[in-house]
Amino acid sequence: MYDTGSTTFMLICTMLVFLMTPGLAFFYGGLSRRKNVINTMLMCFGAIGLVGVLWVIAGWSLAYGGDGSSPFIGGLDQLLCLPVLGQVLRAAEGNAADGVVYPQIINIAFQMAFAMITAAIVTGSLAGRVKFGAMTAFLGIWLLVVYAPLAHMVWGGDGSFIGDIIGALDFAGGDVVHISSGLTGLILCLMLGRRRGFGMVSYRPHNVPFVALGAGLLWFGWFGFNGGSEFKADAVAALAILNTVTASAAGMVSWLAVERVHTGRPTLVGASTGLVAGLVVVTPGAGFVEPWAALVMGLIVSPVCYLAISHLKTKFGYDDALGWRAQTWCKSVLRSVAASPDVTPS
Repeated sequence: MYDTGSTTFMLICTMLVFLMTPGLAFFYGGLSRRKNVINTMLMCFGAIGLVGVLWVIAGWSLAYGGDGSSPFIGGLDQLLCLPVLGQVLRAAEGNAADGVVYPQIINIAFQMAFAMITAAIVTGSLAGRVKFGAMTAFLGIWLLVVYAPLAHMVWGGDGSFIGDIIGALDFAGGDVVHISSGLTGLILCLMLGRRRGFGMVSYRPHNVPFVALGAGLLWFGWFGFNGGSEFKADAVAALAILNTVTASAAGMVSWLAVERVHTGRPTLVGASTGLVAGLVVVTPGAGFVEPWAALVMGLIVSPVCYLAISHLKTKFGYDDALGWRAQTWCKSVLRSVAASPDVTPS
């Protein structure tokens, strides 16, 4: 008999994670230039459709199928999610597996939402530089060749290469989601080179309220992202949610403090960026660390990210399209204020 509390909890968490990809679309769309905003947001929404189809066809099976004999990839036994109906019928007859507190079919949707947000994150590094069709084709291949095997290696259970053999801890997606999407975006922007006018043209955000709206939706969805990764409604899930709030709040405060010292005034874009930085840094250990540690992580992450945005990218010269907009916005705001004292930044 399933636990109705944990079942309801996992259904809600799944829906919260699905909300994150539209939230990311607003976040990226707000940071984009006016002429690129539609294409930028379309790439995020395109990831929803593309991953939704491919995950059911093969992604779920490659990530979590098989008998566990391979440490690197799942199997082909769950293509098109064919065994699902049989599992549902057995559960309805009272034959659910021992120790299973909620219908395992929820995992297919929960992990699908993770795959969607991960694919959408990749698009931010190439905003304004890649056509929608080309990006879609790449993401389709990347999902099956990179994301699904990596998910199996980390979360594939006994015998998985990273999670079991190496013993790395990843509570809610530090390896599978953030490292994979971040490195992929960095490699792509290095391979494609800079945008025309990079370093000479002003890349001001298209819509700062969009940035704040997107950050708010990401923040709300992240409670399901981290809390749901415990896979049941218990004290560890509550700890993950508390750590999520703590780290994101600390990340926002430390970003605003660094921004105030470096540029002279805090901004809404900076607050939104610090909030997201805090969310990212706590995700791998959200269910493992104490709240004081989450606080320290949030306070540290923003200065590190701010330094990378303001100095390292300039030094190395790579064009990560939406990763350096916050610093550009801060500087452009200050120039505007200096030229017209009556202008008040957001």
